[in-house]
Amino acid sequence: MVIVVDTSVFVAALLGPEGPSREVLRQCLAGKHQPLMGTALFCEYEALLSREGLFRRCLLARAEREDLLDAFLSVCRWTRIYYRWRPNIPDEGDNHIVELAVAGSAEAIVTRNPRDFRTPELWFPGLRVLGPEALIKEV
Repeated sequence: MVIVVDTSVFVAALLGPEGPSREVLRQCLAGKHQPLMGTALFCEYEALLSREGLFRRCLLARAEREDLLDAFLSVCRWTRIYYRWRPNIPDEGDNHIVELAVAGSAEAIVTRNPRDFRTPELWFPGLRVLGPEALIKEV
């Protein structure tokens, strides 16, 4: 399945020793899903990893977190966004995630914050918003 993995899933995977977010990452690394990556999402991942306060409870050192991101990026398909749809979801900062999903023909956006994607002015048939638990149940 072609998916976009929101940063909320990646952060949850780093903070919890087990759980659905970590399983989503495992499945991506094992080739069960094809995650998409674009410039804006990459920048968001990089910015999050630099926030040391966010990872105080994390069992992984910064270098290990960066290695995990590198491993994740190695299985992502880089996708360029040539057209900005501006679906106008409540958090303007998340519009790029929908645009990436559309540009890469993703079947789903996987996020721990599905409510952030619930009320767009523009929606695309066939694109679903799933929590990590729902994605795992589908596999």
